[in-house]
This record gives sequence, C-alpha cells and structure tokens, in this order.
Amino acid sequence: MAPDSSDFSATGDDEWAGLEALGPVAAAVLEVNRAFYEAFETSDFNAMSDLWVHEDHAVCVHPGWTALRGWASIASSWAAMFDGPQHIQFIVTDEHVSVNGDVAWVSCDENLLTIGASATVNALNIFERAQDGQWRMVAHHGAPVMISSDEEFDDDLDN
Repeated sequence: MAPDSSDFSATGDDEWAGLEALGPVAAAVLEVNRAFYEAFETSDFNAMSDLWVHEDHAVCVHPGWTALRGWASIASSWAAMFDGPQHIQFIVTDEHVSVNGDVAWVSCDENLLTIGASATVNALNIFERAQDGQWRMVAHHGAPVMISSDEEFDDDLDN
C-alpha cells in the first residue's frame, strides 16, 4: 500500500453525505469511526469487537477510567458497559481525520444524551490498517469537557 499523508475535516452535520469528497482513505477511516459510535449506542458487543485490533498494544481510556491495555481488558470493559441499563445516544460533531500511511486518527466531540443528563466528551480514536486493508481501532481516549467555551477557560486563567 502506498503511504499516504492527509488531513481532512468533516462536520457531524453532514452525517454520511460527502465522505467521498474527503478521499477514499479518509472516508474509510470516518466510516469505521462512525461504526464505533453505532456499536456503542446499540450496545453491540460483536460489532464493537470487529472494529478493534485484538492485540496487546490496544489501549482504551473511558472518561474517568484508568488506561486499559490489551484487547482482553478492553473487551471486558465493553461487556460490562453493555450489560448496564443506561442507554447512551451519541451526536458526534467536529470530526477531524488525519492519515499517515497505515495509521489514522480522528478527533471529535461526543455529545452524549442519556435519560436526564447530557455531557460532552473530547475523543481521540486511533486506527491502524490491518494486513487485509481494513481499518481497526487501536486506541480510544475520551476526556470529559469541564468547561464549555474558550471564554470560560480565559476567565479561569485570570483567576
């Protein structure tokens, strides 16, 4: 596979439309990223499992959790979350995809809606292209957003 280095942006507003304009590699990465959130939202463990590399170098940091290393630990976390009663709806916005050879990453905002609550999480999802040409998640890091704007951040710095 020819190395390719690209940086693209997409908005959550366009849903699946216009992915082709990003180029086939970036579009493929965004499709896998979006499949990740669909599997999460529907609590589909098998779909989630298909999206991840099943290797020791996989890493997952759920918001507020310590880092989980290796597929076995990551799989256990998804199984536990999917067994819970809480349904989470995701509205993913501000997607930015970068590709460098066989590694790609997507930064995005996860806007979470649950019964009686909502939150925003900044996420970084890292993918690697497998020998079969498919993109698989190798890392997910979610960090809760504690402030809502640059203005609030500037106010905090002034105090």
